[in-house]
Amino acid sequence: MKALFLTIEKWTTRVALGLACLMLVIASGLGVFQIVTRFVLEQPAEWSEVLIRFSLIWMVFLGIPMAFRQGAMVSVDALYRAVPDGLKRVLDLVVALAALALMLVILWWGYDYAVRGSVQTMAGLESLSMFWAYIAMPVGAVFSIFGIVANYLDPRRMELETAQ
Repeated sequence: MKALFLTIEKWTTRVALGLACLMLVIASGLGVFQIVTRFVLEQPAEWSEVLIRFSLIWMVFLGIPMAFRQGAMVSVDALYRAVPDGLKRVLDLVVALAALALMLVILWWGYDYAVRGSVQTMAGLESLSMFWAYIAMPVGAVFSIFGIVANYLDPRRMELETAQ
């Protein structure tokens, strides 16, 4: 069961990270496009700025699951180093439960916010609902839950290993 969950988590985290990287590429490309249209062609494209913000929001919420999986998010390194070996697993559980509680709040209220914001449109892109920007929060939270549980089951302390 544990191995199956970790396999599913590995797949979901890779998908989330791949999409986060794609959003970074889109934001970068649109940034270059915006510079060219604004300063070279002197014909700014208002919609590109909106899509840059949109893609950066998605990039952040889709990148968080990898940070959780690597143990680099909600890090309590100083406390972890100070705690005796017998209590480290208890500390892992407390951190995982706190992170899960946060993700459940983001999932619940993020979805509610996205539904309520669906009547809004994006400035510069009136055909797109703000729902598509706001839904990044609960989607990222779902992916993060997999990363948090997987990090508890199979801890990785990337931040502890690189910090000296």
